[in-house]
Amino acid sequence: MRINIALLAGLLGLTASAWGASYSGPLKIGTTSAMVPPLETAVAEAHKQGLEVKIIEFTDWTAPNVSVENGDIDVNLFQHKPFLENANKAGGFNLVPYAPAIINNVGLYSKKHTAFDQIPSGGTVAIANDPINEARGLLLLQKAGLITLKPGVALNATPADITANPKKLKIIEVEAVQLSRALDEVDLAQGYPHYLTLSGTVDPNSALLFDGLEHPEYVIQFVIKPGHEDDPRLKKFVDIYQHSPAVRATMDSFYGKLYQPGWSQ
Repeated sequence: MRINIALLAGLLGLTASAWGASYSGPLKIGTTSAMVPPLETAVAEAHKQGLEVKIIEFTDWTAPNVSVENGDIDVNLFQHKPFLENANKAGGFNLVPYAPAIINNVGLYSKKHTAFDQIPSGGTVAIANDPINEARGLLLLQKAGLITLKPGVALNATPADITANPKKLKIIEVEAVQLSRALDEVDLAQGYPHYLTLSGTVDPNSALLFDGLEHPEYVIQFVIKPGHEDDPRLKKFVDIYQHSPAVRATMDSFYGKLYQPGWSQ
């Protein structure tokens, strides 16, 4: 059997080029406004090392996963593992966490009251409307002693699992990225410090109660499609994000004391 060496070499070269093309060009990372400042610093640091990275900012928590699934971007950074698991199930995705980023301290905030006992009967409370962060909000309300949930519901909690609501609070569901703007209309709201910082609504340190930084399940993750774990651009960028002193300084400035790294330092 005769083999056309030139043709074979051409095919091998084409295969190699096609494989390499998947990891060529700028690394595209999708995120939301709350994660942008440290990412911008990481992008600048990456540029100094010859790695080009493009940030694509989304205004919701659905499109970033759709974009990774469709191959429009290489990675996203905005969600923790429980949110990802729910998104995979709901959207039919098969996305996986690649590396940890940070954990943020989520709290309950009010512009009208300085203590929970000041909240009137029939008062309104705004919590996130996606299943996982809604549960996080409900768990915060239980921690505050305002409601009681069925035992063991944890991150599966919904308003239907409330077994006691002594103040007869009216719980309204709001898109998480809009919760900071709901504070003018409600007695109490679940709040994400970074969105509060961006909106200037209230001091992010002024929560009546925080859920703490001791919940590893809430660490925000870099998320990719399976099979992209070997992307050298991604590996280099995550290393910069996690270990660059300039990036850490931006995190400290933007998040203050309401965050901590989610990786081993």
